[in-house]
Amino acid sequence: MSLPARRLPHPAARTQAPATAAPRQVPAIWLALLATPVAASANSPVLILSDMAGSLGIRTATATWLVTVFAWAMAVGTPLMAGLLRRRGLGTTLRLSAALIVAGTAVIAVAPWLPLAMAGRAAQAAGGAGLITAAMSLAGSVRRMGVITAGFGTLGAVGPLLGSAIAGAASWRASLAVGAVALLALPAVMHRADLSAPRQSTPFDGRGAALLALTATALVLIPRYPLPALAASVLTAALLALHVRSHPTGFVPAALLRTRAFVLSALLACTFATSYFTLLFTVPQLLRDRTDWSTSTIGTGQLVALLLGSALSMALAAASARLGRPRVLTILLTVGALAPLTALLTPWAPLLLPVATLAVFTTSAGQATLAVYATQAAPAGQRPTAIGLFNLCYQLGGAFGPAIAVLITLSG
Repeated sequence: MSLPARRLPHPAARTQAPATAAPRQVPAIWLALLATPVAASANSPVLILSDMAGSLGIRTATATWLVTVFAWAMAVGTPLMAGLLRRRGLGTTLRLSAALIVAGTAVIAVAPWLPLAMAGRAAQAAGGAGLITAAMSLAGSVRRMGVITAGFGTLGAVGPLLGSAIAGAASWRASLAVGAVALLALPAVMHRADLSAPRQSTPFDGRGAALLALTATALVLIPRYPLPALAASVLTAALLALHVRSHPTGFVPAALLRTRAFVLSALLACTFATSYFTLLFTVPQLLRDRTDWSTSTIGTGQLVALLLGSALSMALAAASARLGRPRVLTILLTVGALAPLTALLTPWAPLLLPVATLAVFTTSAGQATLAVYATQAAPAGQRPTAIGLFNLCYQLGGAFGPAIAVLITLSG
């Protein structure tokens, strides 16, 4: 008795099978929702520090540690989360990031003391760093990256007013929970993205990770403790350089540091971020000194200027493929130099508001385009690491800028 002949699938069906099995591209709007709420969370305490200090029974100056610890955890957490993404894949990174945000938000909701609240803010920032790293690793193009970075600029601009409004309607603790909005994007991202862990042939470089974290910590603390932090950063950076030389495929790959496009992109991102955050804190003070505008007028004017700059940055990111890399870099360098020079030389105070527009345009558009340039220059297996180190440079600019602004306002 013979078996019935088995019908073979049509050739077209066989060729289409791998395409349907491939993960779908995550829409840029979900990536923006995943990454950008951390910008609002970072800036939400700006106008409510006195309320936070009163609730915790401390001085307002002491409450600024909640801002510093957030910046520190973002800077340190970014390369560590990139390393986790590289070794364990997107699924593990997203789950850990979500857990950190939930835990940190819960701690802040009940923390009666500053140290406990600082621990909660650190957990929120580390989780946010993981979500940013994941979103940027899924962007894939300057246009899609531009949606993310324009969202940073927009939510960063509205963060102080949003935090103040939430604190007035509910409490300052609720205003620090705005970063948890990012968790709404998790189901859509995890449904479409490839969550599998990549294959690893090399062990985890714990010493390299520790030295990088110590270097980032020392650099972030320079504004608060200039001399000891500067000495510590030089020492840890030297130890890290020696470690990279003896372990060229470790946590900080030597091949990546020898890639000119990556190094230049990261340095430009740090420079643009430093300029932006310096002007972000300096422009309001200069307007108070040079005009008779009220605080609400200055705040509203700066908000409009920042929103306009964020919109223009998204437009440049969308047109970057047409313009080409040399023209995009020329625009960024020109506008990036024009913003601080205008702030320094203009005799007309209202022109300081367009300075804010130029500054946020440069840093947002620069982050979008330079991040893609940096990651494309890296080998495929090192691209998560490239994103982490690139974002670390950007976060360092966010730490240096406010310190420079303080020096400018004090000297003025």
